[in-house]
Amino acid sequence: MHAKDILIDGFNRIQEEVHAAVEGLDPDALHSRPTPDANSIAWLVWHLTRVQDDHIADAFALDQVWLTEDWQKTFGLDLPRHDTGYGHTSAKVAKVRVDSGDLLTGYHDAVHARTLGALREVAAKDLERVVDERWDPPVTLGVRLVSVLSDDLQHVGQAAYVRGLVS
Repeated sequence: MHAKDILIDGFNRIQEEVHAAVEGLDPDALHSRPTPDANSIAWLVWHLTRVQDDHIADAFALDQVWLTEDWQKTFGLDLPRHDTGYGHTSAKVAKVRVDSGDLLTGYHDAVHARTLGALREVAAKDLERVVDERWDPPVTLGVRLVSVLSDDLQHVGQAAYVRGLVS
Protein backbone atom coordinates (compact mmCIF):
# COMPACT_ATOMS: atom_id res chain seq x y z
CA MET A 1 0.00 0.00 0.00
CA HIS A 2 1.32 3.44 -0.94
CA ALA A 3 1.23 6.28 1.59
CA LYS A 4 -1.21 8.16 -0.64
CA ASP A 5 -3.66 5.27 -0.32
CA ILE A 6 -3.57 5.64 3.46
CA LEU A 7 -4.13 9.39 3.13
CA ILE A 8 -7.03 8.85 0.73
CA ASP A 9 -8.57 6.36 3.16
CA GLY A 10 -8.22 8.90 5.99
CA PHE A 11 -9.90 11.68 4.02
CA ASN A 12 -12.67 9.27 2.95
CA ARG A 13 -13.32 8.55 6.63
CA ILE A 14 -13.59 12.25 7.38
CA GLN A 15 -16.15 12.64 4.60
CA GLU A 16 -18.20 9.73 5.97
CA GLU A 17 -18.16 11.22 9.46
CA VAL A 18 -19.08 14.70 8.21
CA HIS A 19 -22.19 13.24 6.58
CA ALA A 20 -23.03 11.24 9.70
CA ALA A 21 -22.63 14.32 11.91
CA VAL A 22 -25.13 16.48 10.00
CA GLU A 23 -27.53 14.01 8.37
CA GLY A 24 -31.14 14.65 9.28
CA LEU A 25 -30.47 17.61 11.57
CA ASP A 26 -32.60 20.73 11.33
CA PRO A 27 -31.05 24.22 11.52
CA ASP A 28 -31.74 24.49 15.26
CA ALA A 29 -29.72 21.33 15.95
CA LEU A 30 -26.95 22.39 13.54
CA HIS A 31 -26.55 25.70 15.39
CA SER A 32 -27.08 24.42 18.92
CA ARG A 33 -24.17 25.06 21.26
CA PRO A 34 -23.84 22.99 24.45
CA THR A 35 -22.62 26.11 26.27
CA PRO A 36 -22.65 29.74 25.13
CA ASP A 37 -18.99 29.62 24.09
CA ALA A 38 -18.97 26.11 22.59
CA ASN A 39 -18.82 25.43 18.87
CA SER A 40 -21.89 24.32 16.94
CA ILE A 41 -22.00 21.40 14.52
CA ALA A 42 -22.41 23.88 11.65
CA TRP A 43 -19.31 25.81 12.69
CA LEU A 44 -17.23 22.67 13.29
CA VAL A 45 -18.04 21.17 9.88
CA TRP A 46 -17.65 24.51 8.09
CA HIS A 47 -14.31 25.12 9.84
CA LEU A 48 -12.82 21.68 9.22
CA THR A 49 -13.81 21.94 5.57
CA ARG A 50 -12.41 25.47 5.24
CA VAL A 51 -9.10 24.36 6.77
CA GLN A 52 -8.91 21.36 4.45
CA ASP A 53 -9.76 23.54 1.44
CA ASP A 54 -7.23 26.23 2.40
CA HIS A 55 -4.37 23.88 3.27
CA ILE A 56 -4.82 21.48 0.34
CA ALA A 57 -5.05 24.40 -2.10
CA ASP A 58 -1.88 25.93 -0.66
CA ALA A 59 0.08 22.65 -0.57
CA PHE A 60 -0.78 21.75 -4.16
CA ALA A 61 -0.81 25.29 -5.63
CA LEU A 62 -4.54 25.06 -6.36
CA ASP A 63 -7.34 27.57 -6.00
CA GLN A 64 -9.65 27.17 -3.04
CA VAL A 65 -13.00 25.57 -3.85
CA TRP A 66 -14.55 28.11 -1.44
CA LEU A 67 -13.68 30.91 -3.86
CA THR A 68 -13.63 29.30 -7.31
CA GLU A 69 -16.91 27.40 -6.99
CA ASP A 70 -18.74 30.29 -5.28
CA TRP A 71 -19.27 28.51 -1.97
CA GLN A 72 -18.29 31.73 -0.22
CA LYS A 73 -21.20 33.49 -1.94
CA THR A 74 -23.57 30.54 -1.46
CA PHE A 75 -22.94 30.44 2.29
CA GLY A 76 -23.30 34.24 2.50
CA LEU A 77 -21.52 34.46 5.84
CA ASP A 78 -20.68 37.83 7.32
CA LEU A 79 -16.97 36.93 7.44
CA PRO A 80 -13.90 37.83 5.36
CA ARG A 81 -13.52 35.84 2.09
CA HIS A 82 -10.46 33.89 3.24
CA ASP A 83 -11.64 33.25 6.80
CA THR A 84 -11.18 29.62 7.87
CA GLY A 85 -12.46 30.00 11.42
CA TYR A 86 -9.03 29.89 13.02
CA GLY A 87 -9.11 31.86 16.26
CA HIS A 88 -12.83 32.61 16.05
CA THR A 89 -14.43 34.23 19.04
CA SER A 90 -17.78 33.04 20.30
CA ALA A 91 -19.43 35.88 18.37
CA LYS A 92 -17.81 34.79 15.11
CA VAL A 93 -18.78 31.15 15.72
CA ALA A 94 -22.37 32.37 15.98
CA LYS A 95 -22.11 33.97 12.52
CA VAL A 96 -21.71 30.57 10.85
CA ARG A 97 -25.33 29.69 10.14
CA VAL A 98 -26.79 27.50 7.40
CA ASP A 99 -30.30 26.59 6.29
CA SER A 100 -29.52 22.87 6.09
CA GLY A 101 -26.83 20.28 6.49
CA ASP A 102 -26.91 19.82 2.70
CA LEU A 103 -24.98 23.07 2.31
CA LEU A 104 -22.26 21.82 4.67
CA THR A 105 -22.00 18.40 3.04
CA GLY A 106 -22.14 19.89 -0.45
CA TYR A 107 -19.17 22.12 0.26
CA HIS A 108 -17.34 19.32 2.04
CA ASP A 109 -17.94 16.93 -0.87
CA ALA A 110 -16.53 19.49 -3.32
CA VAL A 111 -13.41 19.96 -1.17
CA HIS A 112 -13.14 16.20 -0.72
CA ALA A 113 -13.20 15.66 -4.49
CA ARG A 114 -10.45 18.27 -4.93
CA THR A 115 -8.43 16.65 -2.15
CA LEU A 116 -8.68 13.17 -3.68
CA GLY A 117 -7.78 14.52 -7.10
CA ALA A 118 -4.61 16.03 -5.68
CA LEU A 119 -3.73 12.94 -3.64
CA ARG A 120 -4.13 10.58 -6.59
CA GLU A 121 -1.24 12.40 -8.29
CA VAL A 122 1.12 12.17 -5.28
CA ALA A 123 4.28 10.10 -5.57
CA ALA A 124 6.18 9.00 -2.47
CA LYS A 125 8.96 11.54 -3.10
CA ASP A 126 6.38 14.36 -3.25
CA LEU A 127 5.60 13.86 0.44
CA GLU A 128 9.11 15.13 1.27
CA ARG A 129 8.60 18.45 -0.57
CA VAL A 130 8.67 21.45 1.75
CA VAL A 131 5.39 23.36 1.60
CA ASP A 132 5.86 25.82 4.46
CA GLU A 133 9.20 27.26 5.52
CA ARG A 134 7.75 29.41 8.32
CA TRP A 135 8.21 26.54 10.81
CA ASP A 136 11.33 24.97 12.31
CA PRO A 137 11.70 22.40 10.95
CA PRO A 138 10.03 23.36 7.67
CA VAL A 139 6.75 21.56 6.98
CA THR A 140 6.73 18.90 4.28
CA LEU A 141 3.72 17.91 2.20
CA GLY A 142 3.44 14.66 4.14
CA VAL A 143 3.43 16.44 7.49
CA ARG A 144 0.90 19.01 6.27
CA LEU A 145 -1.47 16.30 5.02
CA VAL A 146 -1.29 14.41 8.32
CA SER A 147 -1.85 17.69 10.16
CA VAL A 148 -5.02 18.37 8.15
CA LEU A 149 -6.21 14.81 8.73
CA SER A 150 -5.62 15.15 12.47
CA ASP A 151 -7.36 18.52 12.71
CA ASP A 152 -10.32 17.36 10.64
CA LEU A 153 -10.73 14.14 12.62
CA GLN A 154 -10.71 16.06 15.90
CA HIS A 155 -13.34 18.52 14.70
CA VAL A 156 -15.62 15.92 13.14
CA GLY A 157 -15.38 13.98 16.40
CA GLN A 158 -16.43 17.12 18.25
CA ALA A 159 -19.34 17.54 15.83
CA ALA A 160 -20.42 13.95 16.50
CA TYR A 161 -20.24 14.58 20.24
CA VAL A 162 -22.37 17.74 19.97
CA ARG A 163 -24.84 15.80 17.81
CA GLY A 164 -25.18 13.28 20.63
CA LEU A 165 -25.96 16.09 23.04
CA VAL A 166 -28.55 17.87 20.88
CA SER A 167 -30.37 15.09 19.06
